[in-house]
Amino acid sequence: MSIQFVLRLIGMLIFGTLGVYGGVELANLSGEDPQWFARIFGLVGALVGLVLTPYITVHPLRAVRRVLAQISSRALLAGLFGLIISLVIAGLLAFPLSLLPRPFSQILPIVFAVLISYFGVTVFISRQNDILSFMNFSGRGTADSRPRAEGANAATILMDTSVIIDGRIVDIARTGFVPGALLIPRFVLNELQHIADSGDKLRRQRGRRGLEVVATLQKDAKLGVRISDVDVEGTRNVDDKLVILARQMHVPVLTNDFNLNRVAELQGVTILNINELANAVKAVFLPGEELTVKVIQAGREPRQGVGYLDDGTMVVIQDGSDYLGNTVQASVTKVLQTAAGRMVFAKPEAPARSNRRKIQK
Repeated sequence: MSIQFVLRLIGMLIFGTLGVYGGVELANLSGEDPQWFARIFGLVGALVGLVLTPYITVHPLRAVRRVLAQISSRALLAGLFGLIISLVIAGLLAFPLSLLPRPFSQILPIVFAVLISYFGVTVFISRQNDILSFMNFSGRGTADSRPRAEGANAATILMDTSVIIDGRIVDIARTGFVPGALLIPRFVLNELQHIADSGDKLRRQRGRRGLEVVATLQKDAKLGVRISDVDVEGTRNVDDKLVILARQMHVPVLTNDFNLNRVAELQGVTILNINELANAVKAVFLPGEELTVKVIQAGREPRQGVGYLDDGTMVVIQDGSDYLGNTVQASVTKVLQTAAGRMVFAKPEAPARSNRRKIQK
């Protein structure tokens, strides 16, 4: 039996009772038979209670829960402090305002209480970081529990579905560069399972690889991977849930999703992008430096050759089409940073050309 059904029954009884009393009073005023009025108004009241009870109980509560779920705990705490202080100030002002002549003595205390409460909550929420930081700083002298309390949250990183399917997080976590514990929400695992059960072969393989990565992370106790049942109500989109949960917990999100990256940054959520990390740790080449690369395909421009370094950096070699399938020594001419990654432009060294001419002869 659901809570909504129980509330409907209670609403029927309350509105039906009110209808009976209202019908009797109306019958007494009009001089009619009170029994018929009581029955008719009682049935109408019961019907109204059956229909309207969810709209005045369940639906408003659900809306409030959705709003509260999207507000961070820091904002709720700051708003509560602001409301308490505002009510104290309003209580102090109520006595002098009550000494004014009527109707000001009856209206102004209520008006000032509402206005002061509104401005107090607004100011405290808008300045929540400064206020809570000041409170934490003031409490340091008496107790050293703050660093430990914040450390548990600050050392947690939420994982997105894309970064699990990618799989590179296993090697990165084993190197020790991940600053804290990796947290995988249950709804992310549900999405992985949904992808693994997909009818599309490629999606099914990606989902199964993601589940294997989760199993690998769990087997290694040094990686500190946790699976949490925490959920976010009011939305079914996994990306939206991750952003809301990251805001509530004040933790970063580990992802490879470009769209999630942009949306999270707009909402003030810290993003750890493995693709950006991979680009950052690639070797830096300066014009004039030499490198060894194997030419594997022709470039877009005439006589260009294309090769790749061990870290995936693409090297465009001038006059490199003559060296297809061969490893050449090249000199860097320029480096170009693009949205897809770093591109290196180079030209073959003279010894490589002389070797090639000997082979042709």
